[in-house]
Formats: sequence, C-alpha cells, structure tokens
Amino acid sequence: MTSIIRQHIVFNGWVQGVGFRYRARHAAEMYGVTGWVRNDPSGSVTMEVQGTEEQISNVIIAVERGTYIRIEDMKVKTIPVNENERGFHAIG
Repeated sequence: MTSIIRQHIVFNGWVQGVGFRYRARHAAEMYGVTGWVRNDPSGSVTMEVQGTEEQISNVIIAVERGTYIRIEDMKVKTIPVNENERGFHAIG
C-alpha cells in the first residue's frame, strides 16, 4: 500500500508570470493530487500538494517542463495530511 503524504514547497527562480500556477493545476489534475498553489509577494511560488511521493514528483516534473519556467531552488517540508481536502486550486 502506498502512503499519502503532504508537502509544503516554496519554489524560487523564474516562477511568476510564466504560467506556473496554470501548469501546476493541470499537472495536479493529471496525476490526481490535491492541494493549492499561489504566488507570493517575494516573487516565489508556494504550493501544498498531497498524494503519493510518486504523484508529487510527477507534478513537479510536469511543472518544470513548462515553457519559460525555471526552478532554481525548492524548499520542501513534509506536513500533516489534510484528510478532508478535495481538488487542487490556484489561489490568486
């Protein structure tokens, strides 16, 4: 049995104004994860994503393949799972 995890990820690099949130939402739907993504005032993008480790990895790979997106740094923290969450949303 594969366990569900939740990760809080802050992406830095060329991540705003390049379709990052759109790509993240599309990838999340494609790989069946839940969570959210938002632009931060600092120029970074924050995402909380919940699924299997493989699903989350696939979402990040799909986002990285986006035209103009360049992830230079990711800060990843595993956080408690949100049992009641449904869907994936772009905030803002």
